[in-house]
Amino acid sequence: MDRSEALEQEILRRAEKLETYYPRITACRVSIERPHRHQQEGKRFRVRIDITVPGEEIVVSHDAATLHAHLKDVEATRRTKATDVDTGLKYGRVAIREAFETARRRLQDYARRQRGDVKTHEAPPHGAVARLLPDQQCGFLQAADGHEVYFHRDSVVNGAFEDLTVGAAVTFVETRGDKGPQASTVRLVGKHHYA
Repeated sequence: MDRSEALEQEILRRAEKLETYYPRITACRVSIERPHRHQQEGKRFRVRIDITVPGEEIVVSHDAATLHAHLKDVEATRRTKATDVDTGLKYGRVAIREAFETARRRLQDYARRQRGDVKTHEAPPHGAVARLLPDQQCGFLQAADGHEVYFHRDSVVNGAFEDLTVGAAVTFVETRGDKGPQASTVRLVGKHHYA
């Protein structure tokens, strides 16, 4: 498309704002294209943003076609050459805004990964029933690292103490008790959970 000073200023403003989300951007290249200029397709824009950060390149390719929902009021104006230019600028700005919003989210995700802020879901500790003492209503679990953990029948979820057998796989929450490690929330694990 022909160069537009207004769209170029919009791009520069938004590119500078990206540095507030991640200040170590080493390069940012933006291209905007208007692939079809027919009356029906005249509001179509393609925006590509290439952001270089240490160790990675973030690429956003946004194809904004017929953005009626954002600019309904523009459609009601009488079509002249001047309104076509104004309409093109408005649709171009919307396409740029949407592309930069996607770039911002991806840049924030990258920054979180760099800081190690990405949430990970750890599996609860698991082990196996080592010993059962039914007359004392308790038993011991062997944790994955080999240490033993005491548990009481009341710690077994769903009252499944009678379903436990030596060697059965379980998950549990380990806490510090008065006499050493103690398990709560002991769950019998099906074959599909842990090997």
